[in-house]
Amino acid sequence: QGKYQTWAKTNSFESMLPGDIKDHKEKAVHAQQAINSHLTKRKLVEWVVPYSDKLFKTAAIEWLIAMDQPIQALEHLKFKDMIDVAACVTNGIKIPGQKATHADIMHIFKNHLTKLKVTLNVCLLILAVSPYII
Repeated sequence: QGKYQTWAKTNSFESMLPGDIKDHKEKAVHAQQAINSHLTKRKLVEWVVPYSDKLFKTAAIEWLIAMDQPIQALEHLKFKDMIDVAACVTNGIKIPGQKATHADIMHIFKNHLTKLKVTLNVCLLILAVSPYII
């Protein structure tokens, strides 16, 4: 060992010589590997908030304010239907992302147009066969 390395050890100084830096990095890698063997992977579990009327009221009001909805939105039949569906869940709700929601809306719209087309074709067929039936 050279004088510099001896001096660094006695003065608690970390040597910055290329060989010493390499040794420090190797020691760090070995120390990290020793820690990794003790770690185990765990699944992330979503925390489900226990229901209370007060908590629901607060969440509903905060939603109204954040989304700039009219107060009557809480009385809308579709909002009540959504809450009834959500009330049956025991493990929390998974809310779909924007892409999935967009795809679902497009699918619902396409189905609605298809049903509308079938309905209108039936009406036109009846008129074509006998224009006096009404």
